[in-house]
Amino acid sequence: MHTAIPMAESENAAAETYVRLVLALGRHDANFVDAYYGPPALRQEAERAAWPLADINKRAAVLEVDLRRLPALTGAPADVELHTLRRAYLARQLNALRARVSMLQGKRYPFDEESRELYDAVAPQNTEASFQTAIDAISTRIGGTGDLPARYAAFRQAFVIPPDRLDAVFTAAIAECRRRTREYLPLPEGESFTVAYVKDKPWSAYNWYKGNYTSLIEVNTDLPVFIDRAIDLACHEGYPGHHVYNTLLEQHLVKERGWVEFSVYPLFSPQSLIAEGTANYGIQVAFSDADRRAFERSTLFPLAGLDPARVDEYYDVQAQAKQLSYAGNEAARGYLDGRMDAARAADWLVRYAMNTPAQAAQRVKFFDTYRSYVINYNLGEDMARAWVEKRAGGDPAKRWQVFGELLSSPRLPSNLKE
Repeated sequence: MHTAIPMAESENAAAETYVRLVLALGRHDANFVDAYYGPPALRQEAERAAWPLADINKRAAVLEVDLRRLPALTGAPADVELHTLRRAYLARQLNALRARVSMLQGKRYPFDEESRELYDAVAPQNTEASFQTAIDAISTRIGGTGDLPARYAAFRQAFVIPPDRLDAVFTAAIAECRRRTREYLPLPEGESFTVAYVKDKPWSAYNWYKGNYTSLIEVNTDLPVFIDRAIDLACHEGYPGHHVYNTLLEQHLVKERGWVEFSVYPLFSPQSLIAEGTANYGIQVAFSDADRRAFERSTLFPLAGLDPARVDEYYDVQAQAKQLSYAGNEAARGYLDGRMDAARAADWLVRYAMNTPAQAAQRVKFFDTYRSYVINYNLGEDMARAWVEKRAGGDPAKRWQVFGELLSSPRLPSNLKE
């Protein structure tokens, strides 16, 4: 049990109001509430009340004032720090909720302003020249002549997981990611997730957290699944990514402290940058480059029926391709700011992100649905890495410890700059 801090009751009342507002907005925006496993009565209240958008915004504005009026915190320094983070979290999440209300009412923010309002961060801007070094390195590494995106696509085609081997490869990847995570992070008994293979989605995979330490992970098989996606998705969606993040929040903040605000996950909010950033960075926490290549060589490539002798060749190229991550942000920024139409945004993704035309078309659909959410993956990863490694140095065990602390705390993107 945690020691009660004075005026925690006022915080808890504010948190319940926040949850009602999130659930109320979810009635207007089908994508807004990504997960909810809190008291059914709060959901029922939101459904009965059926507040219109204007009422949700007014009530959120009142709650913002109420949060600022909460009495000063006293008590043990560690508790005061945590409750300070809690109050800041509620205030910033409310700001994002109000921005989302404005968007549903018809307001359109420029890309960078939207990401600041919703995710508490703005991604750096890059030009075509920013990506040329990596593009040239890819061209040299794979060889050949002619159109580079086509050559890159042809090179990658040799590393597709055959559909009839997909589940076996993912199962092995998940087991190894889980083993490595549980070696350093204590997880509650009974935590688990199931995997389903789906089609016709704007994303490549999705974690649906169900509460009670369980998740459903869906993997989109519309497009070919390349071998690197096995560990990437097993880590990002599972261990130590989304599944572990939600599990630790439920264990430490919801069940141990009774902080009901963490039983609801509003997708278009600062929490998503923490969630996506730690999920991406978690891949590197779980596997050093050498560890990953060794596991791919010994286990995943053989399971996929791929030539293990080509592991280094493939991952040398992928290391360069990762340097093109921010090209996707530029396509989204140009598209959503009206400087690119869908065709031009897709062409940018083919030329500068090395997407196939089919992948590029899928990503433009993602921009249509999720808009500036794209910054949460690459900027979020960079911010999570910087915050953890500043505190952990080069010690792998310490890095796991600090990473676990981040997953279990109510930190905001702006906190990661400290």
